[in-house]
Amino acid sequence: MKKIFGLLVCLFLLSSCDDGDLVVETFNFDNVSIQKCPSKDPLFKINGQELLLLDIPSSNFPNEITPDGEPRIVTVSSTDRIIYRKYDANLNDNSVICSAVPPATPLVQQEWNAAEGGTIQITTTQNTTTDPDTGIVTVTGYNHRIKFINVEFVNGQNSFVYDDYFFGDYITTP
Repeated sequence: MKKIFGLLVCLFLLSSCDDGDLVVETFNFDNVSIQKCPSKDPLFKINGQELLLLDIPSSNFPNEITPDGEPRIVTVSSTDRIIYRKYDANLNDNSVICSAVPPATPLVQQEWNAAEGGTIQITTTQNTTTDPDTGIVTVTGYNHRIKFINVEFVNGQNSFVYDDYFFGDYITTP
């Protein structure tokens, strides 16, 4: 009986260890296009129940080519923000993000905010087409390639850092 009791105590002690519930988070928005609300600045990506929002003014996306190796730099701050949210249901459209008054559902389950100091790099190139008959080159838009550099996401208890994260390509018209 003492052996069984001793074995149960050992099993209990081994199974009750707490590793601190450290959860390493990652985002997967690789195959998702950037969206924008018609009358608001934020750019965002929706992947099922997840949202990755880049809230910076549209003035950071002028239709001007950036020189090679000299991207536009925006520093993450209290006004230039990056937010990740996970909801309790799929986001089937952009009404949750673009509504003046957010709908009651779905509910936010997790929110991670980028800490101040990270960098948003924007490299702008020109999209053109060439008329095969005349050879005339027409500007069709501008491609803004957006990357996050050394961005730390925090949720109050945990944090993790993306050294280099490709947010996506945002296209504007001339």
